[in-house]
Amino acid sequence: MNETTKYGLFFVGGVIVGALGAVALTRGKLDVKPLATNLLSSGMDLRDKIMAGVEGVKEDLADVVAEAEVKAQEKKLQKEAQEAAAATETPVAPAPEAKPAAA
Repeated sequence: MNETTKYGLFFVGGVIVGALGAVALTRGKLDVKPLATNLLSSGMDLRDKIMAGVEGVKEDLADVVAEAEVKAQEKKLQKEAQEAAAATETPVAPAPEAKPAAA
């Protein structure tokens, strides 16, 4: 069986299944409301679980960012302190030697 025939049969089968579903819905033999309600309820539960996980990740990321900011501030203060200490430690120049007074 070649590819065209295979895909053609899949298409015809899909049309037949769709037609049977449409007939079942219009005749009322298939009650869709409970099925749709259960499906939506499950979807909402899944969404809530995913959002809880996302919130946990957001909180963890916020903690990491806050810790990084604190460390960056500490490094900045330490660097400034080192620069200030280096600036106050100016090397003392030796005193000029006194020349003997000419008499």
